Order: sequence, then structure tokens, then C-alpha cells
Amino acid sequence: MNTTSHMPAPHAPWAVRMQGIVKRFGAVQANAGVDLSVQRGSVHALVGENGAGKSTLMSVLYGFYQAEAGHIEIDGQPVEIAHSQQAIALGLGMVHQHFMLVDTLSALDNVLLGSETDLRLRRAEQTARARLQTLMDQCGLHVALDSLVAGLSVGDRQRLEILKALYRGARILILDEPTAVLTPQETRQLFEVLDRLRAQGTTIILITHKLKEVMSLCDAVTVMRAGRVVHECAIADTSVEQLAEAMVGRKVNLGRGDAPAVVGGEVRLRAEGLLVQDALGVARLKDVSLTLHAGEIVGVAGVAGNGQSELLAALSGLIQPVSGSLSLGAQTFGCRNGQRWLDPRTAREQGLAHVPEDRHARAMVMGFPAWESAVLGHEDQQAYSTRWGWMRRSRMLAATRAMMAQFDVRPQDPFLGSAKFSGGNQQKLVLAREMGQNPAVLLVGQPTRGVDIGAIEFIHARLRALRDAGCAVLVVSSELDEILALADRVMVMNAGRITGELPIGDCDETRLGLLMSETAA
Repeated sequence: MNTTSHMPAPHAPWAVRMQGIVKRFGAVQANAGVDLSVQRGSVHALVGENGAGKSTLMSVLYGFYQAEAGHIEIDGQPVEIAHSQQAIALGLGMVHQHFMLVDTLSALDNVLLGSETDLRLRRAEQTARARLQTLMDQCGLHVALDSLVAGLSVGDRQRLEILKALYRGARILILDEPTAVLTPQETRQLFEVLDRLRAQGTTIILITHKLKEVMSLCDAVTVMRAGRVVHECAIADTSVEQLAEAMVGRKVNLGRGDAPAVVGGEVRLRAEGLLVQDALGVARLKDVSLTLHAGEIVGVAGVAGNGQSELLAALSGLIQPVSGSLSLGAQTFGCRNGQRWLDPRTAREQGLAHVPEDRHARAMVMGFPAWESAVLGHEDQQAYSTRWGWMRRSRMLAATRAMMAQFDVRPQDPFLGSAKFSGGNQQKLVLAREMGQNPAVLLVGQPTRGVDIGAIEFIHARLRALRDAGCAVLVVSSELDEILALADRVMVMNAGRITGELPIGDCDETRLGLLMSETAA
């Protein structure tokens, strides 16, 4: 098939039509006769629980997977897409949740990589630079082309990925969880770009879990559950509540409800005067002090990059501050001569559990089977190893199966590679590992990032149950809705400092948003 000469059929109303798509992975049927129609020049949401088959369907469309049955039309013409290069030639572009960029190359070089128009690289760079500047002006996507990707913000990296797809001629953009790691400001900027692209005739397929974003941006929505389409409609004909119920097959409650704020008990953790500097000597935490009490959830709100990550790392023993002190259990840790700071092993011994913000980099090993990730950091416990250091593999497998059953991790296969699970199921496995230790203190970074609405409800319920059992819980989240639903007390961080603290009864999304904006000024 000569896909490079593909042109839209005259008056074809659908940019994409997929009919009867079937895709299996062994005994698992990821797509079971799926139909999807996306109108040209629209933003179409594809939503569903983790493992519903959304990403598999888009991977079939983009040529990563081959369907066992069904057919595809692009702009009214039947096509067969055997690999991603064919998809690109047909005008499709895909921006993955985990960006496909080379950190050590410049933004311009990343765009050129694999798309060089001239063997003379300098001339190719000049041509690409001019074309990219035109695209940036047209779409409102502005990226410093000469900057190394390693130095770009998450929002800039995403803009670069979209630019890269448009540079290759994409008329149909597939965005997989595009706002999962963006700040609220970056999300607003992205939506402005997508609005402009839609107005210019670009078709956008949005895979997301954030239903408020679906309602505010999209024209139509398709809901998948267990590999099938269970609902599809225009956005004007639905609501967040209806979409949530269609996704999980029952009513979902993500709000705080009538639960009163909790007054904490004894002090479980106290940090005073924390100063953390990065490798260049720039202060990332500045004189931060906080106290966590038994039986309360403390939420940390703020735009990402204002010290929240460093706070979690310091409190969990992953980094050592320049100055400050920490009391945990019966021990006190410091940075002065003769004192030592907390380390992760000691933290676990003192009853502190930690769910890192980046589950791939710090919570799991993607190359490990699930059972090894499920005991990571706890493998030296008596339950898992002999006194001579030999691992009790059968006990580890049994514990992993129990965690999977208790936290509804799908599929419940301890031998499946950690990387093969959806983001939500990876997160549930990490939470099962850390919460299963019955900690006195739990630190959680971005507990529901990239997680579907059913899993969010489940995770929130588990965190509340742990609090009710007497645990002191610290939650760092970029989602104000999540902070308001979970926290009993809210701290606002800006520029490495805690700049405000409010009881939950005095908080709402507008007030916190204003406080974050005011303190950021």
C-alpha cells in the first residue's frame, strides 16, 4: 500500500473510523469488537478504567499492534496500518504519556531525529528551524529549540512532542493522558493550543481519566469498559456523573461527602528548619517546618516544582538537608556534626512508609516481575528471607497475590512484568506494598496521577481507612480536588516555603487557587 499519497476522501465526515476491532494478548481480550468514529476537526475523548482497552485501541490505530479482526478508515479511505511509519504517512501523530525524547539532545535535534530532510545536517537544521518557527507561531506552541531536553520543563517537553508530530504532518493527534504530569497553568496553556489546533482543522483523540477536562474541552466522548464500548455521545448530552458511572458500571463518589474534619492525636513526625539545596547550591526547601499527628491527613497544595518533591525526599531519607532536624518515633535526626540524617532503611524500621511521586523511577523496577516490585525494599524482612539471607520466594509470591487481591490489582498475575501493568494498577501495587506494613506515618506523592476514576475512589478510601486506624498521612498532590476530598489540614507551598496553612473547613478550590497565585507573585 502506498500510504504516502493518502488524501482525504471528498466530504468524508469522519477522520477516523474503526469497526469490529479485536485484539488479544494470550487469554486476555483487550479489544472485543470495538467501534470508534471520530469526526474530522473535533476533540474526541476516549475514557475508561485502567485496563479498559483504550491505549490498546490507539496502539492498533497507530500501528504498534495488529488487530486480529476489524478494519480502519482514515478520512473515508480503508487502510491497513502495519507499523507506526505508515500511521505517520497517513497523517497520524501520537504523544505518549511517557515522552519519547532524548534528554541529551536539543529540542531541535529531537524533532529532526529520524526525519532528516537533507544529508547535510546544517542545511536540514536550517530548514527544520524555519518550519518549526512557523508552526509555533501558528499553534501557540513555543519551545526553546536550542535547549537540551533535560533542561526543559514537563510542559515544554509535551509541547515539543506535539510540535514533533505536527512537523511530521499530523492531521490527527492522539494524546495519551496529556495532563497527567502538568501543572494547572500548563494544563490551561495546553487547552489553548488544542483549541487553536481544532479551529485549524486538526482532529484530536484524547485518552484521559479527568472527566472535568473532558467536559470543558471535548466535543464527543466514547467510554470503554472491559474491552468494549459501553457509551458514546456528544458532550452536550452527558455529565461527569454519567460518564463516571458508565466507566465503572456503578455510581462513584469522589467528594468529601459529609465527613467532618478530623482533629489529630499525638505527634508522629516533626520537622524543623529544613534547608535543602540542589547540586548547583540553589535552595529548594527554605526553613520548612511541619508536624504530622496520628489520625489525620495533611494535604500539601501548590504548583509543581515549588519544593514538594524535595520535602518528600527529605522526610523519607532519600536526600539529606543542609540543615534542620527531624523527629520520628523515638529518634531525632539532624545535620550537625556528630548527627546523622534519616535513611530509607531506618525510616521503614521507624514505621514510615513512602509512596514516591514517580513510581517508575523510585517505586518499582520496570524490568522486574510484579512479585519482585511488590516486596522491593522489604525483602530483608523475616517473613521474606532466612537469617542467612536467602529469599523465601514462595512467601513473597503468596504475599504478592494477597496484595493484588486486597487492592484489586489487574491482572492478578505476580509473574507479569511490572512494566506490563497499567499506571493505575502499578500505583495500587505500590500502595499495597507500603500500606500493608501498617505504618505509623505514610508519605504519598501524587497518589492518583494517571489513575482512572474507579481506582481514585478506591485509593482515597484506603487512605481514609489508614488515617482512621491512627496513621499520620501526608499527601502531596497537584490536584486541588484531591486535596479538598482527602485532607483534614492543608498547607500551601511556594518557592520552597510553606506559605499558608488552613483547616479544611476554611478551604475551597477558589480560595486555595487564589492563595497559590498570591503567594507565587
